Amino acid sequence: MNNIETIHTAANCLKERLGGATPLVGIVLGSGLGKLADEIENPLVIPYRDIPGFPVSTAIGHKGNFIVGQLSGKCVIAMQGRIHYYEGYPMDQVVLPIRVMISIGIRHLFVSNAAGGTNLGFHVGDLMIIKDHINLIPNPLIGPNLDEFGPRFPDMTRPYDPELIRLAEGIAADKGIALRKGVYVACSGPCYETPAEYRYFRLIGADAVGMSTTPEVIVARHSGIPVFGMSVITDVAHATDDEDYVTDGEAIVAAANAAADRMTLIFKELIRKL
Repeated sequence: MNNIETIHTAANCLKERLGGATPLVGIVLGSGLGKLADEIENPLVIPYRDIPGFPVSTAIGHKGNFIVGQLSGKCVIAMQGRIHYYEGYPMDQVVLPIRVMISIGIRHLFVSNAAGGTNLGFHVGDLMIIKDHINLIPNPLIGPNLDEFGPRFPDMTRPYDPELIRLAEGIAADKGIALRKGVYVACSGPCYETPAEYRYFRLIGADAVGMSTTPEVIVARHSGIPVFGMSVITDVAHATDDEDYVTDGEAIVAAANAAADRMTLIFKELIRKL
């Protein structure tokens, strides 16, 4: 099958499972942040392996399911685990779940991730609204344009929706939740960054670094879908100054889990306002 056929086949399979429900919001839950899925009422769990042509998530903390149900009174579809370029999948497979969610009718995309803080003022456990990004991994739009999804040269002036950012900042202020706001840079992984790379990312304007998210945002914006993004800062650049410091994947998932309640509250209230 070509890419369009793969998208349509997977979307039709998902529509059959949904029985006529149309999710308003698609949510991508990153490393250690699957807790939001537990808040979804009347959940329908659809493993990625049950969808034809779908890749399977292999990353730590990524279960590999779609969860469909009600959240804050709205129908949502959540990705309990994303697909990463470093897993060896081609980019069209990395963004296939996003294309499929667009095909079944989502109107907004919310993305989350665990990220390293390159901004020296950041601390482990901080929540950062993503206001912009720098993409250093292959662009998912390379190759023949999928005209039914969007134009050949989509605008990326505002990849993250300003109104959703304003709403989230208001919710956080009302709930007494401290937020950071910054630029996310995506690199391929899977190794964690060297101290020199941390310094480089900071110099080019990045506040946080990770191995995901930007391809998903690019294909959403290709289709004109408004995006809201949030990073949980799970390790920080200045920690690498300690000669005994080692970046540990399990510790990163644990830090993301510790921040999940605050992020879940913001996502739920934001969805309530849509």
